[in-house]
Amino acid sequence: MISAPLLDTRFRLTEDVALDLAKSYGTPLYVVDEGHFRGRIREYLTAFRAAYERSEISFASKANSTLALVKIAYQEGCSIDVASEGEFRVALAAGVPGEHCHLHGNNKQIGEIQFALEHGIGIVVADNFEEIETLARIMTAEQRGTKIVIRLAPGVDPVTHAKISTGQADTKFGFNITDGAAEHAARRCLQLGLNLYGFHCHVGSQLLDPEAQRSGGELIAAFAVGIKEKLGYSAQYLNLGGGLGVTYVTGDQPMGMADYCRLVVQSVLSALEGSGIDPVLGQEPGRSLVGESGVTLYRVGVLKTVPSKALGYRTYVAVDGGLSDNPRPVMYGSKYTVERVSPPSPESPQTKTFTVSGKHCETDKLFEEIPLPEDLKAGDLIQVLCTGAYNSSMASTYNRYPRPATVLLREDGSHTLIQRRDSWEEMLAREILPADLK
Repeated sequence: MISAPLLDTRFRLTEDVALDLAKSYGTPLYVVDEGHFRGRIREYLTAFRAAYERSEISFASKANSTLALVKIAYQEGCSIDVASEGEFRVALAAGVPGEHCHLHGNNKQIGEIQFALEHGIGIVVADNFEEIETLARIMTAEQRGTKIVIRLAPGVDPVTHAKISTGQADTKFGFNITDGAAEHAARRCLQLGLNLYGFHCHVGSQLLDPEAQRSGGELIAAFAVGIKEKLGYSAQYLNLGGGLGVTYVTGDQPMGMADYCRLVVQSVLSALEGSGIDPVLGQEPGRSLVGESGVTLYRVGVLKTVPSKALGYRTYVAVDGGLSDNPRPVMYGSKYTVERVSPPSPESPQTKTFTVSGKHCETDKLFEEIPLPEDLKAGDLIQVLCTGAYNSSMASTYNRYPRPATVLLREDGSHTLIQRRDSWEEMLAREILPADLK
């Protein structure tokens, strides 16, 4: 029996808290609720362990690598998935031991690999043959115990945006199963005496339907069975990736965590049945843990109504942020739920369709055709739900706008700054004006 998903599990600000935060820290502002984030991790861990006792969760820190959030994820029992030396340095700075981190990357540089090994990385997820040879060549005798996991491209094409689909055959990530590359990689690791720990696959992100993840789980398990039969190697670990979707808009209805974990685990165990392989199962969620825990707070500026071929007339609402603090709409066509912080006034309870735009020198349509109170005006605060993942971590200083601050709402009701807004001095600190141009 599959339970119906919760219709709205997203965190949102109340009017009094939003006004207080805007006054204290300015806007645009990223806000993350600590209790909501911890609750999401606990829910996922409980669901996974209920489906399979020997399970582990790794927080995909690329979703939001703010120090405080990485530390919270570790406190709640997650290892930390890092995709670069920079993300690994964040984890170390947050007090996470290297042995509790997993290093990803399709083109790891020798310096990155050396840094990871020197700081006791727990798992290196090998992505290509050059990396396998490099690991064997540069590892010291002490580092030979480092666990190596081979990333597989299982040939699963999920229903999601093409730019966040990663498990199909035509992908830059991992070793293809169907052309024999994955088997050759496993064989080579064993020949070189590397500590092969198991296999990994990740089919994509923002998956609302579990079928792709189930297929990926079945394929990685079947591959492990085949490798045992051919090479005599029994995988100790299978990482099923992440990808469970979140509710960006009301039409998004991701499966509940308990049903999702149960179905994915069932697909793996069914494929492993009778093989004698009894692995630890891992998942590495990011968005599904922190996405719904965050909002972005903007202040409304100019409102402008213009002729539109499609609509007759379009009313633009310009906010004090945009492309530099949320590039996802222009990159992926991402949709969000946008709300005015204060409710409609009794005198004007109706809504009107607006297009929320940024202030950048681009078309910069952040959120098109959004219903907001008809009496929306300059100075109002609006909040964008479900921005805890991939907003802060993808922010830039395009047009020389400072990246926003991040505030953590604590479980005791207080709030604290965990990432300050860029200063003008910091934005120019990397710049060098040659002497002859002064």
